[in-house]
This record gives sequence, C-alpha cells and structure tokens, in this order.
Amino acid sequence: MKFIDESKIEVFAGKGGNGIASFRREKYIDKGGPDGGDGGRGGSVYAMADCNINTLVDYRFQRMHRAKNGESGRGSDCYGKGADDVILRMPVGTVITDINSGEVIADLADDSQKTLLAQGGIGGLGNIHFKSSTNRVPRQCTAGTEGEARELQLELKVLADVGLLGMPNAGKSTFIRSVSAAKPKVADYPFTTLHPNLGVVRVSDEKSFVIADIPGLIEGAAEGAGLGHQFLRHLARTRVLLHLVDIAPLYEGIDPVHDAYAILNELKKYDQTLYDKPRWLILNKLDLVENGDEKVAAFLKEFTDYDRYFAISAISGAGCKELTYAIMEHLVTMREQEKEEAAKIAPETDVGSL
Repeated sequence: MKFIDESKIEVFAGKGGNGIASFRREKYIDKGGPDGGDGGRGGSVYAMADCNINTLVDYRFQRMHRAKNGESGRGSDCYGKGADDVILRMPVGTVITDINSGEVIADLADDSQKTLLAQGGIGGLGNIHFKSSTNRVPRQCTAGTEGEARELQLELKVLADVGLLGMPNAGKSTFIRSVSAAKPKVADYPFTTLHPNLGVVRVSDEKSFVIADIPGLIEGAAEGAGLGHQFLRHLARTRVLLHLVDIAPLYEGIDPVHDAYAILNELKKYDQTLYDKPRWLILNKLDLVENGDEKVAAFLKEFTDYDRYFAISAISGAGCKELTYAIMEHLVTMREQEKEEAAKIAPETDVGSL
C-alpha cells in the first residue's frame, strides 16, 4: 500500500430535519389539537484512531465526507429519524487541523481515541411544542439547523521512541533490520527508503521501544533537495535521535564530518525543538575500516555536537546490543522523570482549585 502522510479533506455534517405544523384529524373529531412532530438530528462526523491503519491513502482519493440529513417530522406526533454519524478511521498519530482557522482540532495519539470534527444540525420543533392555554391552534414550527462544514488538514506523525537521522546510505535501514523484526528495503544506492519504517526493538520480555527509520536527508533539503524535509515531522514525537554517520563512505572525496554537520544544519532549519532533542552519534560501518579506533578518535576530534556516541557495525551486529540496552535505560529514566514531574504538578493544581 502506498504510504501517504498528509492530505486535505472536507467534512459536512447533516442538516437537522424540519419540524412540521399538523393537526389531529380523525373521524368524528373535527377540531383535534396539534400533533406535528420534531425533525431528526443531522448526522455528525467523527474521527477515530485505528492502530490497524498506517497510512492516509484513503483520504488522498476521497476528499469529501458527508453525513446524512435528519428526517423531517410528520403528523400524528411522529418524530423524524436522526441520521447516522459518520466515523472516519485514521492512523494513530494523525494531527487534524482546521485549514481556515489554523486550530488543531485533535491529536489522535491513542488507539480508539474519538473526536468530533463536524457537529450535526439540531432538528426543528413541531407545532405540538407551541400549544398553550391561549394558543390552542398553533401553526408555527421551526426549521432544522444547518450542520457544520470544515476544511481539514490531516498530518500523520508516526509514534516512535527513537528516530534515525542521517544521510542516504548511512545504514539506517540496515540498523533497524539488525535490532528489530522490521524488514525495510536495503540497497547500495541513495534514497532506497522512500517512506518511514517502524520497528519494535525488544530488549527483554517486558521492555521494548519503537524506532523510526525515515528517508535520508542531504545538504540543501530545506530548499527541496532530495526528498526535502517532508518526513522530518515523523521525528517530532521521539524522545531521542540517533544520528547515523557512515564512517567508511563508498566514494573518495566524501567527508563524513562535513556531512554530519550538514545534517544538523538542515535539522536546525526545519525545527529548533527537534534540534534540541537528545541526540546520540552512531558511527556505522566500523567493519569496513582498518584501525577503527583511530578513525573514530579522528572523527570525534572534529565533530563535537552530540550527547553520547557509539561505534557499531549494523550489518554484523557489532555494538548494536550495547546500543539498544543504553537506549532502553535512557528511555526508562526519561519516563520516570516525567512521572515525577507530573506528580509534582498534580498537588499544585489541586491546591489552586481549592
């Protein structure tokens, strides 16, 4: 299935049915009272997160989604039927934004999370509601209200704990194949990876984390070179970034240090918040160089913008196990810190409410 991570759609809620002015007419009853029923409510449009869907491709080709109108009321005190709601199933991680106002309507971060996109209209009142002691023959009734209509931007940001960052052919896909059960395409030409891949790294029976592999960046991506910045949004939810660098480039004249700094410059141009995330340097393809320790030391002498570094060989698995254990330990520490901060904020909120 083709991977689509953004789309624009229009949603239209249904109109409420009209109320009706009607009077009871039966044999031997020539002046019956009012019996006009209310109109039914219009259908609403909802979005629901579904963990079994991983792309927005359905919304690339079907852009308009309409709920049905409510039925009008009828005589004999018959109320109109309310229309069924429309539920749009979307991948977990979808951010829904109103194009006209810029308001973020929903961030579908959890499976089965449901949010209202467009409210259906309210059904009109029949003349039965306007009967009084002074108005025994009411002829007024109300029309149903219009349903909401919205133009929406859908943007998928995959949910992952760890994001892979690097030049094309740095070995990102090979690394994710090495440490998880994911099987992205691997080849010796640039931009083999054309869409994000997710892999679950299981450190033990009870501990695991999700890692995201995105297409490689190149210098000038901010100006649209290569695949541009279009996939960097998928790193927005990650807790730590792994900056993979090919320490043994295929072609002469390629400077790994220059390429590493170029990646960071592109990251900073895209989003300062993403640039400020914890970032670990991963020197890959150690199996292809002689005197690996000297090569690593020379690289680290010139490149200093990282929090921690590891030297690995993704294809042979050397150093990968130690790296995954370190990532898991870091993620556990971050989660504990977040819980402690949340616990501190909760009592302050309770005191403020009193």
